[in-house]
Amino acid sequence: MTDQKERIESELESLSKTMGVKVLYAMESGSRAWGFASPDSDYDVRFIYVREKEDYLRLDMPKDVIEWCLDDVLDINGWDLKKALFQFHRSNAVLFEWSNSPIVYKNTEEWKKIYETAKDYFSVKAASYQYYGVANSTWKQYLQEPEVSYKKYFYALRPLLACRYIQEKKCPPPVAFDQLMALRLPESLREGIGYLLDQKKKMREKETKKPIPVIHDFIAQELIWQKEHISAMKEEERPGWEMLNQAFLSIL
Repeated sequence: MTDQKERIESELESLSKTMGVKVLYAMESGSRAWGFASPDSDYDVRFIYVREKEDYLRLDMPKDVIEWCLDDVLDINGWDLKKALFQFHRSNAVLFEWSNSPIVYKNTEEWKKIYETAKDYFSVKAASYQYYGVANSTWKQYLQEPEVSYKKYFYALRPLLACRYIQEKKCPPPVAFDQLMALRLPESLREGIGYLLDQKKKMREKETKKPIPVIHDFIAQELIWQKEHISAMKEEERPGWEMLNQAFLSIL
């Protein structure tokens, strides 16, 4: 990991100079941050950057994403700060997850202040619905065959546990899967997940095996329950644009 961390930090410095941007925050997303990487998992690096003030006043505004590196080992891309603030206003669950990654490659005081502001925009209903959508899509697309990818189990399990955490704690869920496992869960499910974790760490990314009944049943039942529960939730009141506008201007 040390060699890859140095390479990632070098790539971030290079893109900053080449693209003329300042990286405010960079982190690991995906299975390495979640805690169940396969032996051949790549590094999913995401970052938030800011341009010079003049760039935000141009009529031909530059793209709001930078896709910097994609090979067998590194997947590096980032969002412009303005795009990130728009997504915080929408309570984008992915962005809150990035902000709480346990693996951080770069952080700045500017970003810390922005995230403190953004916390007030978190919505239990919006985040629950987004995580439910990820789990439901994974279930329908990847978990209906006689043999399934154990990696895809986590793409359904983790967001469903995140839904439970959000609804219980009223805040963004932890990124690491083992912290979600602190929730109250049936012992049979815990045992099934323990077996799944053990198998996942040994399997290649595209390898498939027979379904695990206790996990399969939990996902199917939880999707039904979450759909009904989230639909019945009331929308929360959230702040307007003022605080995010001030945060944006303070960085520029």
